[in-house]
Formats: sequence, C-alpha cells, structure tokens
Amino acid sequence: MSGGPPGAGPTVLITGGSSGLGAAVVTAVARAGGRPLVLDRRPPADGVPWVECDLADTRAAEAATRQLAERSGGLDAVVTAAGIDVPGKLADIPGETWERIVTVDLLATVAVVRAALPFLEASRGTIVTVASTLGVKAVSDATAYCAAKFGVVGFTRALAAELAGT
Repeated sequence: MSGGPPGAGPTVLITGGSSGLGAAVVTAVARAGGRPLVLDRRPPADGVPWVECDLADTRAAEAATRQLAERSGGLDAVVTAAGIDVPGKLADIPGETWERIVTVDLLATVAVVRAALPFLEASRGTIVTVASTLGVKAVSDATAYCAAKFGVVGFTRALAAELAGT
C-alpha cells in the first residue's frame, strides 16, 4: 500500500508541523511533491491536512496517527519533529513541566511510531526521529530535555535493530 493515489508523491506524517523544524519539513515535503500530514496543537500552513493533538496525551497521539494514515490511504514516512523544552535547574522546574517535556519529546515519539508501524511496514516506509546534540551530550539546566533526547537516540537505535531486515 502506498500512502496516496497513483502518481502522488510520498505521504509523510510530521509531528509538530505547525512551527519550527516541523514546519520546515512540511514545506520541504510539499516542495518535493510529497503529501505532508500534520499532528500538532495548532494548524499548519493552509491546505495541509492535520489533526489537532496534544502530544502529551500519547493515546490521543496514537489515535490521531491512525486517523491521518487511514484517511490518507497509508503512510510512506513519519518525521517526529515535535519537541519542547523549558530550561532550568531540576529543582526549579515543576514536576508537571519536567514530565511534559519528556512525554512530548520521547513518549509521543514512541507512540506515533508505534501507531504508524503497520502503515509503514505495508509501504516499506521510513521513520525519521529528531533528537539533538543534547541526546548524546549532557548539559546543565536541561535535565528533562537531555533525558528525553537521550531516550530518542536509544529508542531509534533499538528500533533500527528490531526492524533490521524487515
């Protein structure tokens, strides 16, 4: 199954596609002839299909991923570009904020990829996770972000090993 009608470019789901890196990916996919789809709390560029989703709710992220994939006839790729950070010392960051950073940056990445896997396996599609240099090098005042991005790097490496040869 391909994520779209014959002759259409690849269908690419992008988390965080309404701003920053995610919006840049949406633009690049569209310019290359692909069909971007977005999961975000805010609407992306005009005309881009999307589902409103707070990625801190990982079950909602899974459901939204399946909804977009089914509505579009499948997926050819996923780019997990959504990410948040609130810099500060561990003792100064409220627990809810710290946990939201880890949930959006790491757990939502996993949730979206898990929900997209059946569609990507059908299309022999691609997964692109977005980490950071802070996923391999720790700095002060960024414990949640570092923890999440280290997790994304580890998740991606483990998933690559799991999916090798499929």
